[in-house]
Amino acid sequence: MKCRAINRIPIRHLADLGSCGKCRAVLHPLEAPIEISSETQFDEIVTGSRVPVLVDFWAAWCGPSRALAPEVTQVAHNLAGKALVLKVDTDNLVDLAERYQVENVPNFALFSGGRLVRQLAGAIEHGQLEKWAIAPQ
Repeated sequence: MKCRAINRIPIRHLADLGSCGKCRAVLHPLEAPIEISSETQFDEIVTGSRVPVLVDFWAAWCGPSRALAPEVTQVAHNLAGKALVLKVDTDNLVDLAERYQVENVPNFALFSGGRLVRQLAGAIEHGQLEKWAIAPQ
């Protein structure tokens, strides 16, 4: 963006191409994982998104979770405009992890239309994760 203005993008448009409200420069779809800080934020994104939402349930103490972080970032980049990627630290959001019965990390969940479509526990490389995330439901 040319002018460095802060643009507030509604959740339903996070995966859309847009333009800066000040200088009209192109705003690309979100290409990075969103770090979730509250259950409210999680619920708003999952229910308000017009594209599938891939959730990475992870923990800082988990070696495989840390090792997969670059893979998850790559998935977010590759699926920009087609899906959103969220990261949920299960130590900080215990109730959210319990709600989706996340007992082991890493654990991936796919949401569409505000509902859980499927879950996958364990390590997976970005190519497989992308296929899993965009496979027909």
